[in-house]
Amino acid sequence: MVSGLHPCLRCGACCASFRVSFHWSEAEPSMGGQVPPELAEKIDAHRMAMRGTWAAHPRCVALKGTVGREASCSIYEQRPSTCREVSPSWESGVANPQCDKARLAHGLAPLTLEDWVAFSPA
Repeated sequence: MVSGLHPCLRCGACCASFRVSFHWSEAEPSMGGQVPPELAEKIDAHRMAMRGTWAAHPRCVALKGTVGREASCSIYEQRPSTCREVSPSWESGVANPQCDKARLAHGLAPLTLEDWVAFSPA
Protein backbone atom coordinates (compact mmCIF):
# COMPACT_ATOMS: atom_id res chain seq x y z
CA MET A 1 0.00 0.00 0.00
CA VAL A 2 1.28 3.46 -0.89
CA SER A 3 1.03 5.86 2.04
CA GLY A 4 -1.22 8.82 1.36
CA LEU A 5 -3.14 7.18 -1.49
CA HIS A 6 -6.73 6.16 -0.75
CA PRO A 7 -7.08 2.39 -1.38
CA CYS A 8 -9.91 2.95 -3.88
CA LEU A 9 -7.60 5.02 -6.10
CA ARG A 10 -5.51 1.92 -6.72
CA CYS A 11 -8.52 -0.36 -7.18
CA GLY A 12 -11.66 0.42 -9.22
CA ALA A 13 -12.84 -3.19 -8.94
CA CYS A 14 -16.37 -2.34 -7.80
CA CYS A 15 -16.76 -0.08 -10.86
CA ALA A 16 -15.87 -3.02 -13.09
CA SER A 17 -17.89 -5.71 -11.32
CA PHE A 18 -21.47 -4.64 -10.64
CA ARG A 19 -24.45 -3.01 -12.33
CA VAL A 20 -24.88 0.53 -11.04
CA SER A 21 -28.61 1.20 -11.09
CA PHE A 22 -30.45 4.14 -9.57
CA HIS A 23 -33.73 6.07 -9.75
CA TRP A 24 -34.07 8.02 -13.00
CA SER A 25 -34.43 11.32 -11.11
CA GLU A 26 -30.72 11.20 -10.22
CA ALA A 27 -29.98 11.90 -13.91
CA GLU A 28 -32.72 14.50 -14.36
CA PRO A 29 -31.40 18.06 -13.86
CA SER A 30 -34.91 19.49 -13.41
CA MET A 31 -35.35 17.16 -10.43
CA GLY A 32 -32.00 18.10 -8.90
CA GLY A 33 -30.21 15.08 -10.36
CA GLN A 34 -26.47 15.38 -10.87
CA VAL A 35 -25.57 12.18 -12.73
CA PRO A 36 -24.72 13.15 -16.32
CA PRO A 37 -27.69 11.68 -18.29
CA GLU A 38 -25.50 10.88 -21.31
CA LEU A 39 -23.57 8.42 -19.13
CA ALA A 40 -26.69 6.50 -18.12
CA GLU A 41 -29.12 4.18 -19.87
CA LYS A 42 -32.75 3.37 -19.12
CA ILE A 43 -33.45 -0.01 -17.51
CA ASP A 44 -37.19 0.39 -16.93
CA ALA A 45 -39.74 3.10 -16.12
CA HIS A 46 -38.12 3.85 -12.76
CA ARG A 47 -34.45 2.91 -13.02
CA MET A 48 -31.37 3.82 -15.00
CA ALA A 49 -27.90 2.29 -14.97
CA MET A 50 -24.50 3.73 -15.61
CA ARG A 51 -23.48 2.84 -19.19
CA GLY A 52 -21.24 -0.18 -19.32
CA THR A 53 -22.42 -1.67 -16.02
CA TRP A 54 -25.40 -3.55 -17.46
CA ALA A 55 -23.17 -5.94 -19.42
CA ALA A 56 -21.85 -9.46 -19.07
CA HIS A 57 -18.46 -7.97 -18.13
CA PRO A 58 -19.39 -4.68 -16.46
CA ARG A 59 -17.19 -1.61 -16.52
CA CYS A 60 -18.65 1.77 -15.72
CA VAL A 61 -18.17 4.36 -18.42
CA ALA A 62 -17.06 6.83 -15.72
CA LEU A 63 -14.18 4.60 -14.55
CA LYS A 64 -10.84 5.92 -15.73
CA GLY A 65 -7.55 4.08 -15.47
CA THR A 66 -6.58 0.48 -14.89
CA VAL A 67 -8.30 -1.69 -12.30
CA GLY A 68 -5.84 -2.70 -9.60
CA ARG A 69 -3.23 -0.09 -10.47
CA GLU A 70 -4.61 3.40 -10.78
CA ALA A 71 -8.35 3.99 -11.09
CA SER A 72 -10.72 6.84 -10.44
CA CYS A 73 -14.27 7.97 -11.09
CA SER A 74 -14.44 10.74 -13.68
CA ILE A 75 -17.75 11.96 -12.18
CA TYR A 76 -16.95 11.37 -8.51
CA GLU A 77 -18.83 14.44 -7.24
CA GLN A 78 -21.78 13.57 -9.53
CA ARG A 79 -21.82 9.80 -8.97
CA PRO A 80 -25.14 8.06 -8.26
CA SER A 81 -26.37 7.23 -4.77
CA THR A 82 -25.61 3.56 -5.39
CA CYS A 83 -21.91 4.40 -5.65
CA ARG A 84 -22.03 6.75 -2.67
CA GLU A 85 -23.42 3.92 -0.52
CA VAL A 86 -20.57 1.48 -1.23
CA SER A 87 -17.84 1.64 1.35
CA PRO A 88 -14.55 -0.18 0.98
CA SER A 89 -13.76 -2.98 3.39
CA TRP A 90 -12.45 -1.79 6.74
CA GLU A 91 -12.68 1.94 5.95
CA SER A 92 -15.25 2.20 8.75
CA GLY A 93 -13.88 -0.71 10.77
CA VAL A 94 -15.93 -3.51 9.14
CA ALA A 95 -15.49 -5.76 6.13
CA ASN A 96 -17.69 -5.22 3.08
CA PRO A 97 -18.37 -8.52 1.25
CA GLN A 98 -19.28 -6.59 -1.93
CA CYS A 99 -15.86 -4.88 -1.96
CA ASP A 100 -14.07 -8.16 -1.21
CA LYS A 101 -15.95 -9.99 -3.99
CA ALA A 102 -15.13 -7.31 -6.57
CA ARG A 103 -11.46 -7.24 -5.63
CA LEU A 104 -11.15 -11.03 -5.75
CA ALA A 105 -12.84 -11.09 -9.19
CA HIS A 106 -10.03 -8.86 -10.47
CA GLY A 107 -7.22 -10.81 -8.81
CA LEU A 108 -6.79 -8.35 -5.95
CA ALA A 109 -6.55 -9.33 -2.30
CA PRO A 110 -9.33 -8.04 -0.06
CA LEU A 111 -8.52 -4.86 1.84
CA THR A 112 -7.40 -5.23 5.44
CA LEU A 113 -7.19 -2.98 8.46
CA GLU A 114 -3.51 -2.55 7.66
CA ASP A 115 -4.42 -0.91 4.33
CA TRP A 116 -6.17 1.83 6.29
CA VAL A 117 -3.36 2.20 8.80
CA ALA A 118 -1.01 2.73 5.84
CA PHE A 119 -3.37 5.33 4.36
CA SER A 120 -2.53 8.72 5.72
CA PRO A 121 -4.42 11.47 3.91
CA ALA A 122 -2.48 14.56 3.01
